[in-house]
Amino acid sequence: MQKEYKDEVVAHTVAQVKAGRTPNPDILCNQRIKFGLFLDNIDPSFEKVASGHYAQAREKDGKIELFQSPDAIKDQTYFLSHLSQNQLKRVMFPIGHLQKSELRALAHDFNLPNKDRKDSQGICFLGKFKFSDFIKHHLGTKQGLMIESETGKIMGNHDGFWFYTIGQRQGLGLGGGPWYVVAKDCDKNIIYISRNYYDSEKRRDTFYVEEINWLSGMPGEKNEFLVKLRHGPQKYDCSIKYAENHEVLVTISGQDQGIAAGQYAVFYDGDVCVGSGIIMHEKN
Repeated sequence: MQKEYKDEVVAHTVAQVKAGRTPNPDILCNQRIKFGLFLDNIDPSFEKVASGHYAQAREKDGKIELFQSPDAIKDQTYFLSHLSQNQLKRVMFPIGHLQKSELRALAHDFNLPNKDRKDSQGICFLGKFKFSDFIKHHLGTKQGLMIESETGKIMGNHDGFWFYTIGQRQGLGLGGGPWYVVAKDCDKNIIYISRNYYDSEKRRDTFYVEEINWLSGMPGEKNEFLVKLRHGPQKYDCSIKYAENHEVLVTISGQDQGIAAGQYAVFYDGDVCVGSGIIMHEKN
């Protein structure tokens, strides 16, 4: 399914980066390929597909709920949050109830050949390649300006806005910092940077999401959840409010310095993953 993968995941990722957004190819891969086109193309006599994701699926009132793994660091419900009910009904997670340490111990007990293999990291289709190298291959380089957001002063040059994401600190190559990327002008290929990224006046606790996928249907009147803005154990308390054009305004309980358009906000009710949406922009 290499062509399908290129068309459905790689091309979308490149287009999103070119538009100045920060996509998540792994979520797209799970939705469109691993549990999408793959399930569509195998013999329908196969009732279930077993996956090594750290997640749990349980049936409740005729619907499948997606539960977190007990290993908060390895939990992968974030990457599965855009699946449909039909997809969840055909997948099983035989290791989802285990801690990674328990799985390692079992692998040694059974003397499996991969018992000491390093954990996989990064985006699934890149392997050992860096994301920046992947982007360079598809979008090339184009010199642009780094401008201090508060003063408008030119601080340096860069090789293309597509190599940067909001909140990024590493790789700017400037002294007198730390410097952070605070905005991008994609039309003019300008990166706006600041040393005052954590200024208390710069509130980063509200944003809009679109294309919300509720795993078991809309949650009725409930509007208080937990939310992850990236893969990992950190969650915020949050409230949601439905706005125009099917957008949802999300307000989180803390200040997150890495809210970027294109990322996924994944919502939880306790340890149940209830769905996710794509971040559009911060509230002005």
